[in-house]
Amino acid sequence: MALGKGEGRLRCAGPLLASLLLIASNSYGVTQDTSPALLDRPPRVLILYPYDERIAATTSAGEALRSRLLEATDGKIDLFSEFLDLSRFPEADHVARMGRYLAQKYAPRRPDVIVALGKESASFISTNRSAIAPDAKIVAAGFGNSTAENIDLPDDVVGAFTTFDILKTAEMARKLQPNARHLYIIGGSSEFDRGWLATARADLDEFSKSYETTYLEDLTIEEFIERASDVPSDSIILALTVFKDRAGRNFIPREAIRQIAATASAPVYGPYQTYIDHGVVGGNTVTFDSLGRTVGNLVVDVIAGRPVSDIQAPQTNIVDARQLRRWGLAERNLPADTIQMYKERSLWEEHWLAVTGAFGVVLMQAGVIALLLLERRRRHDAESRSRLHLLEAVHLNQSATAGALSSSIAHELNQPLSAIRNNAEAASELLRNGSPDLELIQQILLDIQEDDQRAGDIIGRMRGLLKKRSEIDWQEFDLNDVTSNAIHIIHGEAERRGITLDTNRPTTELPVRADKVHVQQVVLNLATNAMDAMTDADSARRILTFATGLEKEKAELSVADTGNGIPEERLSSIFEPFYTTKQAGTGLGLSIARAIVETYGGTISADNQPEGGAIFRVVLPLARRGEQG
Repeated sequence: MALGKGEGRLRCAGPLLASLLLIASNSYGVTQDTSPALLDRPPRVLILYPYDERIAATTSAGEALRSRLLEATDGKIDLFSEFLDLSRFPEADHVARMGRYLAQKYAPRRPDVIVALGKESASFISTNRSAIAPDAKIVAAGFGNSTAENIDLPDDVVGAFTTFDILKTAEMARKLQPNARHLYIIGGSSEFDRGWLATARADLDEFSKSYETTYLEDLTIEEFIERASDVPSDSIILALTVFKDRAGRNFIPREAIRQIAATASAPVYGPYQTYIDHGVVGGNTVTFDSLGRTVGNLVVDVIAGRPVSDIQAPQTNIVDARQLRRWGLAERNLPADTIQMYKERSLWEEHWLAVTGAFGVVLMQAGVIALLLLERRRRHDAESRSRLHLLEAVHLNQSATAGALSSSIAHELNQPLSAIRNNAEAASELLRNGSPDLELIQQILLDIQEDDQRAGDIIGRMRGLLKKRSEIDWQEFDLNDVTSNAIHIIHGEAERRGITLDTNRPTTELPVRADKVHVQQVVLNLATNAMDAMTDADSARRILTFATGLEKEKAELSVADTGNGIPEERLSSIFEPFYTTKQAGTGLGLSIARAIVETYGGTISADNQPEGGAIFRVVLPLARRGEQG
């Protein structure tokens, strides 16, 4: 079909590298359920790339084309690709050899459609069509209408044509740099590079009159880099293509432009999407993905036998937001609908859903924290009240213990007091003698002092039992010493009841951290219960044994008796409040003992001994130096 000669003015007609910057073409109205209606086998499509696979423009467009064809045909299609490498090998002999090679290669499987990406591919297939696939439909893409006329494509070729307008890129640069005074245009030494430069001269003729304009052309890559790095800061640099430099070295244009832009002293612009992310600010261009999908739509319609016609791929302005920041170019000066790549979105724009969720979670957490703090305060108040009640219960228990031991303590206290009286009377009698024995009197006085100390100790222990306090007095002490003090308190009562006290004290200290008086009360409670349990025992068998030691790196105290033991069914309830087997008991002694031990991180347990009698064990954690209460 006709290619619409005279319909488009050439801005830059060239190989697919130059043209493959297509922004998405308008969807060409292809239905998703298209199927090859005219064939009894999957259609064969051959994609001709003009260069090698390193050229990102053709490769990206080709991949988008392949994806569209696979999507539209549900994978029921045979796709073939050939890279002609006509940039590095443009010689006629190579082109002829490639034509003969592809004709032989595809003789068994003639393509139904051939897609020619770029001017070189279109020219190649026009020359070799009869040998490779005489009946194939040709779809050309990646160059302008005028180029199609110049290479004299057959009338039945349908095209997705592109028009690259360097003037639009220059106008974008002028809006971003309104104070610029210099204009530089960069182009290489290949045939295509020179053609681009000629087109740019014509299109920028009027535009360049507002600037001091310089064309940097036919230079080596080193000279391009040096000249660009030395331009005035109020310059606009337009980079076309550098397929080849003056030294004859071949380049992928985006790599050449990357080297130039890296050290340029002014912003660089270019008309190709491939230049984005390679140092240029941006330009007016087309995208590869849209070109590939547009061509794919044409191919699908060709396969289906639907009528098709030439189409134009739309252009758009694309910029690299990072380069705008690098050069301090104002975003507000960009043309309307400009696409900004690599733009850093705000936290809200990037993660609004996550931010909203996080804010909700924070509010929820704040509410939970407030409730927890309130609960913690309530708990702290409850613990304070519980501790106060424990202290009161302990004091009452101490008073009860003192009352129970009062007769024994009075008897014990009466002994040193009687001794003091007797010694005082003896000393008085000696002093009436004309020549008193002073040494004997001295000994009597020493005995009086010792008895007084003994009486004082007894009174001191009683005061400790009766002292009431409003808070715990945290101390670090040896469990052995507390046990010994408790034994001193009860030994008078034990003698009165005919009970033998047996102690097993280790040589090592057992440091614990607690209230010393409370721990002493635990020992007294266990001891008085044990003595009560031996009331009916044979007087010869009434033995109360105290033992302390280390158990699994903890301090342990055991109190064992030789009574009748504890009924097995009552072992689990013995520490419950108000549980007692005594007629006159309150049932609070063991319950208070457990409360005290657990307050200081310990445990208490009861069991029966195989030989008879019960044994109570108290385990407390060893004190760690420097620990605060």
